[in-house]
Amino acid sequence: MINLAGRSVNCRYNPANLKEMMDSRVESTRVIGEAISRIQNPPRVWLQSSTATIYAHRFDAPNDEVTGILGSNDPTHKWAASIIIAQAWEAELDAAPTPSTRKVAMRSAMTMSIDSGSIFDVLSGLTRKGLGGTIAGGKQYVSWIHETDFCRAVSFLLEQESLAGPVNLASPNPLPQRDFARILAQAWGARLALPATAWMIEIATRILQTESELVLKSRRVVPTRLLDAGFQFTYPTWEGAANDLVSRMRRS
Repeated sequence: MINLAGRSVNCRYNPANLKEMMDSRVESTRVIGEAISRIQNPPRVWLQSSTATIYAHRFDAPNDEVTGILGSNDPTHKWAASIIIAQAWEAELDAAPTPSTRKVAMRSAMTMSIDSGSIFDVLSGLTRKGLGGTIAGGKQYVSWIHETDFCRAVSFLLEQESLAGPVNLASPNPLPQRDFARILAQAWGARLALPATAWMIEIATRILQTESELVLKSRRVVPTRLLDAGFQFTYPTWEGAANDLVSRMRRS
């Protein structure tokens, strides 16, 4: 069983959208757990989508599945809403009465693919227009995973019987946004990369009907459990991933 259901987070975090984000994740997980608990031959493994957003905003050290800091120190902060949803999502998975089924919460970083409307497509469009520069100083870390490695990690988790519980699906090399943007601009051959302040991002994301958290939160996440289990990334560095994605997007 592989469940990737969940309303897109690419929206304004108003009450209606937050409810849809919560319900689409928690309710789908609950229904699957109930179904598995009732059938005579349950699946041997359940891979449940989760998110690297469950970790705290931090710069000092990377977050992994063992030592990472979960949640937010300020539950009133606007970024806390997505963390609350992520925690409720995983809590529903944990509560599912499925003793014969191995459960894995896939805490995925942003998956970089060339699909239309993907995060890579959006960032590439901005970069090609000269708008892909440093954001709010660029110290915040960007965690990501190439689409090839995401699919390979899913296949790996299906067969790796020793892995259960939370597993980070992210490149082992997250990097500051200023470096992430510079490498993407180089891959596209962009000569101009205008920077943006935090207040400019707040205005732009409001116009685009999305949230500043997606680019301002420092997501420094590393895949310790995958690496310890022997998984080898095809694209461990952003430079290699960006060059591959740009080359394929140019040909498409």
